[in-house]
Amino acid sequence: MSVLTELKAAVARRLPDLDLVIGWGEGFDALHRTPLFVRTEADVEKLRFDPLCVHNLSTYLTRYGGGKRIGVVVKGCDSRSVVELLQEKLIHRENVVVFGVPCEGVADLNKLKRALAAKGVDIGRVRGARIENGKLTASTPKGETVLELAEVLADKCGRCREHDAVIHDEFAGQPVSRSDKDDFSDVAAFEKLTLEERMEFWREQMERCLRCYACRNACPLCVCRDHCIAQTREPNWVSQRDGLEEKLFFQMIHAMHLAGRCTECGECERACPVDIPLMVLKRRLAKDIHELFDYRAGTDPQAKPPLLSFKVEEDKINERGW
Repeated sequence: MSVLTELKAAVARRLPDLDLVIGWGEGFDALHRTPLFVRTEADVEKLRFDPLCVHNLSTYLTRYGGGKRIGVVVKGCDSRSVVELLQEKLIHRENVVVFGVPCEGVADLNKLKRALAAKGVDIGRVRGARIENGKLTASTPKGETVLELAEVLADKCGRCREHDAVIHDEFAGQPVSRSDKDDFSDVAAFEKLTLEERMEFWREQMERCLRCYACRNACPLCVCRDHCIAQTREPNWVSQRDGLEEKLFFQMIHAMHLAGRCTECGECERACPVDIPLMVLKRRLAKDIHELFDYRAGTDPQAKPPLLSFKVEEDKINERGW
């Protein structure tokens, strides 16, 4: 029995006790999947699950209150966001039913677009796609183009340690073995640059920033939204000027507010319309949190995020040795 078949069966079984279930469905073309809000038995048949299901659906959970019972389908990295939301009491466990699925990686649509272009295929001409045996086959009016799925997976998938949902009420499919320990090699490569080179790197990246806030809106842990410090006028921390300083200031605030909370789902980077590598910032802070507090966000439902707790003296911070 396939993962999708088991998922549909589990959702159909639990749906009568829920207000809705959030999963993935067909998108606007063959290479996209979009969030699907399942409310009826007919909607269950619209569910999809494959490496094109890239969205972290836990982002929607904080938008439902009033005692509504919500089901959500999650991959491993998505489930870490659910754990973090529970830890911060932004959602309540009794109101959420988690449908876990195994994941061996999701596609990076930008990589997919470039890979198809290299073979002379316009992504807009793709009329169908199937994924099997580690290959993605795209169909166009002129024929089929085959790509190795591993070549178009998101970068985050190469360092993922949670291929299965770390928290779930229902699990569809067979669990996938965990990956090796994250060595933060991507962060180490960036840290080899001089301070001047790093500043120039971010200067070039932030020049492209539109301040559209897609990164913030896609983040499951950015729950302030209408009260975001980037837009509030009392106090007025960040101006609406479109200069480099304001752009960088906003992104630094965004990253710092997620320190010890970011589950590295990569939604901020995926949602960015100008491809700013925002995970470089988030991963750098995640490395510090891991080294200082031995903590990885969203992996232990019983743990308390280190920056939401207080110790007179931290184990790995010598506050008296300055």
